[in-house]
Amino acid sequence: MKRLNLQLAAFAALALLLSCGQNTKKENGVVEPATETVEAEPIYDTSKPETVLTSIAHAHGGWGDLWKKGDVEYTYTYHSPGNDKKDISLERYIFSTEASYGKYSQHEINVMPNVEGEIEQYYDGDQTIVMINGEKTEDPQGNAVGEFLRRANHFWFVMPYKLRDKGTITTYQGQEEHNGITYDKLHVTYDPAITGKEQNDIYILYVNPETRLIDRFYFSLPFLGVNEPVIIADYSYENIDGQLISSKRTYYLPSEEGYSEDPSIVQTMTNVKFGNGFTAETLMQ
Repeated sequence: MKRLNLQLAAFAALALLLSCGQNTKKENGVVEPATETVEAEPIYDTSKPETVLTSIAHAHGGWGDLWKKGDVEYTYTYHSPGNDKKDISLERYIFSTEASYGKYSQHEINVMPNVEGEIEQYYDGDQTIVMINGEKTEDPQGNAVGEFLRRANHFWFVMPYKLRDKGTITTYQGQEEHNGITYDKLHVTYDPAITGKEQNDIYILYVNPETRLIDRFYFSLPFLGVNEPVIIADYSYENIDGQLISSKRTYYLPSEEGYSEDPSIVQTMTNVKFGNGFTAETLMQ
């Protein structure tokens, strides 16, 4: 297996790269409202893979339910066990505009690790600003990181629903057992005519047919030369106010020897709170 010499900062970029080409349609700066009205358990038919994606969305609580909650706040920890470094942020999103705010109390990996003090990033649905100790910065790299993390962190939070965005191409790849569970495998990629990219991201989703949740998936990273889905993500979920949230995400990078039992990155979400009443004016307060 080809060795992946990915730096932690580059690995963080996967969040943006996976979200590219999967943007929700906006009208006048507002995301297209949720229209789903499905209350009964939807059909789960692997001969029609799109029904599996619908079942995944329903199992998570539904986009309509999430939309009604309005916004979310949580504490996000991005941990590199190998060197015990962390980025810790207070995250806030408004679902109708995709506005995204992050305040970093600890930033040792991806977010300006050589800068002291508090870092804030704010994306209003149109543009991003980054502040250091309350002062707006013009640092190109810091602003670039803020730009993609604001959109990317929001994307990861709503990923179960974004998998059904326009341009998704889904095929069923049979079943595979892992940790005593027989999973249905879905190959997901995107239509280049829709995304405008010659080489699109690839997911291999491991869907638990009983819970309809994605417990594990493999993915590619074409921008960094990883053209096959060989990076592993394992997800654990927590039911918070009717939404199943991936409160722990564990990532594994392959090497020439295969996959280590020790994770490369561990991400956790704690203190998740919906319906905070955030507005464009109060999101940063």
